[in-house]
Amino acid sequence: MVKNVKDEVFSTNSLSLLDPDTETFKDIASGLIAISLSPHSYLLCFRPEVIQSMNWSGDPDRAFQLVENDGDVQLHPRKSFELWRQTITAHALPWKLIEIEAAIELRKAIANIVLDQAEALALLATDLRRSNTELRQFAHIASHDLQEPLNQVASYVQLLETRYGKELDQDAKEFIGFAVEGVNLMQTLIDDVLLYSQVDFFVIEWEPIDIEIALERALSHLRRQITETGAIITSDPMPTIVADSTQLTQLFQNLIGNAIKFRTPETIPQIQISATRQPDDWLFAVSGNGIGIDPQFFDRIFTIFQRLHTRDEYPGTGMGLTICKKIVECHHGKIWVNSALGQGATFSFTIPVRGAGWGENRCKLIC
Repeated sequence: MVKNVKDEVFSTNSLSLLDPDTETFKDIASGLIAISLSPHSYLLCFRPEVIQSMNWSGDPDRAFQLVENDGDVQLHPRKSFELWRQTITAHALPWKLIEIEAAIELRKAIANIVLDQAEALALLATDLRRSNTELRQFAHIASHDLQEPLNQVASYVQLLETRYGKELDQDAKEFIGFAVEGVNLMQTLIDDVLLYSQVDFFVIEWEPIDIEIALERALSHLRRQITETGAIITSDPMPTIVADSTQLTQLFQNLIGNAIKFRTPETIPQIQISATRQPDDWLFAVSGNGIGIDPQFFDRIFTIFQRLHTRDEYPGTGMGLTICKKIVECHHGKIWVNSALGQGATFSFTIPVRGAGWGENRCKLIC
């Protein structure tokens, strides 16, 4: 028996009549109530099979019989006084009206809970937007306020060396060099923290971008490093995807820059950039023949300010891969690394084919 009480609730006590394949599960799911929670979400309640017997005065499927007698065909009614017992399987007990009404009330209760949560999430999203805006403003103001005194320190220290250089011994000149180096490092840290804070999850304007152009811009920014090291960089044909052009340029610049920086000594960097279409996203990979990474540090390298080498070995702030991770996650993708010590490294990341929020505002690198 199939019964539609309302559009939002569907019930049947014989699911196998609708789908014969479900008879396999008749001991747990012969009856069904389906409660619609959204166009694509349902709450399902099942009932097991209850085997029933029904007595008939004759077989109801044989209302009459044809009997041939001496060449004559005679029509006889079924044996209405002979008991015929039918066994009914793959049926559950019928749903009572009170049970169906309870299902409707349950749907209303769930809908109210969902609405309450939606309102709470909307308020939370508003608070997060406001908080992120305030943090961006704070980071921007703080960076400028911090840069000014740092510039003064660097200028006065260098002026000190210029004016009194002849009177300073080697140790004093070395100390001045340390001070200038520290100021430069602090300025780089401030710039990277500001860049990280500007990767925001709420106000991106998605647009189709040619990855080939974003890649060319990244290589243009790295021209000096490429020239100095003689790096050989090759790439697959790049697709057009829905993303943020500035962020993707920054992403490629950081990954390719790392592949050049962490090169094996006396070896020319060889870097390959690939793009592979998957069912729901594009898979990009940046592979290099550098020093490689011990697998135990795969998670650590994406953490802010985490470094595997001293600044004397490889300069930097430890922010590059953290920014890469945030950019990829901002696009609702994933990023990971495959590597081994001395065997180079491949950084892979995915970007959804249609973008994480085509037509929506989610995140943007504010400059």
